[in-house]
Amino acid sequence: MFKASIGASDKTDPKEAVKESIAKMRQAGSGLSDAKMIFAFSSCSYSHEDMLDEFSAELPAIPVIGNTSHTGVITAEGFVGGDGFLGTMVICDPDLTVGVASVAKTDKKQDAVSLGEQVAHLAMQQAGKTEPPAYYFMAASPAEEEYYVKGITHIIGRVPFFGGSAADDAIAGGWKLYTSGNVFADGVAVAFFYTDKPMYNVYTGAYRETKDMGLVTKVIGDRALAEIDGVPALEKYASWRHLNVNDLKGQALLAQSVVSPLGVKDRLGDLTAIRHPMSGNDDNSIGLGNKVVPGTAVIRMEASVDELIDSTGSTLKELRSHIDKPGAYLLVHCGGRRAGIGERIGEVTSQLKDAAAGVPFLTEFTFGEYGQVEDDRNTCGGLMLSFTGFSK
Repeated sequence: MFKASIGASDKTDPKEAVKESIAKMRQAGSGLSDAKMIFAFSSCSYSHEDMLDEFSAELPAIPVIGNTSHTGVITAEGFVGGDGFLGTMVICDPDLTVGVASVAKTDKKQDAVSLGEQVAHLAMQQAGKTEPPAYYFMAASPAEEEYYVKGITHIIGRVPFFGGSAADDAIAGGWKLYTSGNVFADGVAVAFFYTDKPMYNVYTGAYRETKDMGLVTKVIGDRALAEIDGVPALEKYASWRHLNVNDLKGQALLAQSVVSPLGVKDRLGDLTAIRHPMSGNDDNSIGLGNKVVPGTAVIRMEASVDELIDSTGSTLKELRSHIDKPGAYLLVHCGGRRAGIGERIGEVTSQLKDAAAGVPFLTEFTFGEYGQVEDDRNTCGGLMLSFTGFSK
């Protein structure tokens, strides 16, 4: 039978944090027999090499995968943050096989698609398998997520996935990704799950569409939205919101857009993936958190802070409705949303505890979220919720 145990710590010493988290997981799970892997989401202030060394000493041969989380994590105990924090979930199941692998991008010239292909091969090798997994978890640096997914898909096909991009506390590039024995800032990590027990993912921005929309007519690179309807993108966005362009320059746009980002619809209209305006550039283009292409319609979306908070509980309740016997929930919550919620983060904890109804859960805060909709189309977005449930 599948089971999961959760641990958390706010120790500033990463080794002490690992010890405390593992002690809590042991207590919650009455031991860690049949443990197959550990999710670990942590503070960017840690020495992650020391953290992984302690995991290896305490739980040898159990692979770890994770990344740094924006300001903290949430478990049933509450929000855990501060100068140091660690949230962990151990997955135990005698019938489960997991292959964990990672590839660091050590040269900017390296092709992310090729690295995605490489990490997929490595994960299958680690699992001792030659066939695709039932589903997979991915963590990556916030830059080329879509290309890592493309490379992985070349090897295993359209397999459902979930996960998020590493984050730091100040959007300063201080994030880290890690698997056992490997710590890096740029690259990709995956966990391939081989099991006959289903998982279910609810992937949503939980924003409302407005009537403001336009055609992307110019893009610089992948993530600089230059023009909407032939108008400089920042000017168009400012006009929609009745704001002054100069008040949206730099990271001022990031904060302003949490309650009003842009969205792009998928081909069937089942999902509106959020594109977070991250920066207002001097040329009046908009730096986005994910890729856009010319010829795509973008829609201005809206949600109040109250709605952002309430969406966490309603999304977890939706997830719960799809799983007869949930064993655990891994909740990927955008770090930008978390920043917009601010000091009201305790209300999110209350929402999640109520909706989880006693099922163990772990929440991380990311700078990019990944999920899939009903026909297994994998998508990367920002300002999203990617809530995943594992069946017993």
